[in-house]
Amino acid sequence: MDIKKELPDIFEEFAEGRKNAFLSAKQQKDKDLPLVGTYCTYVPVELPMAMNAATVGLCSMSDETIPLAEQDLPASLCPLIKSSYGFGKADKCPFFYFSDLIVGETTCDGKKKMYEIMNDFKPTYVMQLPNAQDEDGFKMWKNEVIRFKEKLEDFFGVTITEDAIRDAIKLRNEERRAALDLLSIMKADPVPVMGYDLFKVVYGASFTFDREQAVKQLCEMKDRILEEAEVNSAKIGHKPRIIVSGCPMGGATEKIARIIEENGGVIVGYENCTGLKNYYRLVDEENPDVYEALAERYFKIGCSVMSPDTYRYELLDELIDEFKADGVVEMTLQGCHTYNVESYSIEKHVTEKRDLPFLKVETDYSTTDAGQLTTRIQAFLEML
Repeated sequence: MDIKKELPDIFEEFAEGRKNAFLSAKQQKDKDLPLVGTYCTYVPVELPMAMNAATVGLCSMSDETIPLAEQDLPASLCPLIKSSYGFGKADKCPFFYFSDLIVGETTCDGKKKMYEIMNDFKPTYVMQLPNAQDEDGFKMWKNEVIRFKEKLEDFFGVTITEDAIRDAIKLRNEERRAALDLLSIMKADPVPVMGYDLFKVVYGASFTFDREQAVKQLCEMKDRILEEAEVNSAKIGHKPRIIVSGCPMGGATEKIARIIEENGGVIVGYENCTGLKNYYRLVDEENPDVYEALAERYFKIGCSVMSPDTYRYELLDELIDEFKADGVVEMTLQGCHTYNVESYSIEKHVTEKRDLPFLKVETDYSTTDAGQLTTRIQAFLEML
């Protein structure tokens, strides 16, 4: 007889999703199937999917390999760049090891120069992002999408058909819908689950190479949480509802989520790249021009690299309204200049236009600032 697992056990299983996927990466290569490693949500994964390749987010959120990276890179670079490079150089990331091609993007000057060096020991292709999300920028970006498709065809010796791209668009849209449906349960007050636990589920499921299986996992997880929603909501009770924005969260920076929820808050939404932003907006399946459809969806991702960064503010406003936020915590990484500079405007937007409390915390991948972060976040939550 199967014993029904408790929700906390399921959350921890998803938390191990990235580690469990290491074996899946090897199995992918044992089947002689392509594997494409990525670092950013701007990469249109539907194109590798259309050639039956798996895509995977590469290791970049630990301080383990930063000392090795600093042998080649400036110490003043943000930890995400150094960690990304260090894991690749040290061959300590199985995803990087098994990837046939690494796809980077020009989301900051530090990353694009790092990719040049990375190309010395691993084939690395860089997508060039426009600086502005205007008409000229869109034309450039659509050309980049087509150029990426042509790079895949040339590198892997395949032909990617438009019908295959359309199939990939539909499947990836299904995954986005499933993730958004799951994340939407946090609109309830009280919430039926803690936000950090839900983060583990969505982040862990992103390392499932079988996209259809990922959709199934996300749908089943929503149903499972809703089964116990009434009881768990009563246990959790009302807590200050927090939106986390800023740099990507994962690995070492999950300390921010833990501190918020260990001190009385609940994270109802993640604006950053490892949260809702990764699933927000679908690709238009009715557009006869598949390249235009792909370009449009990815072009409208909000990121501090863009000037002005209109779509990030739009998403933040939607999250504040839909999830009934009581406050916003902006997490930035030391040395991430675009997000650190933009946090000034984000704070004005949140406090003046939305009349909500705002806290900016700047951190890195170490644990030495945990005490200071706890003190500041405690005070912020007490104010709420």
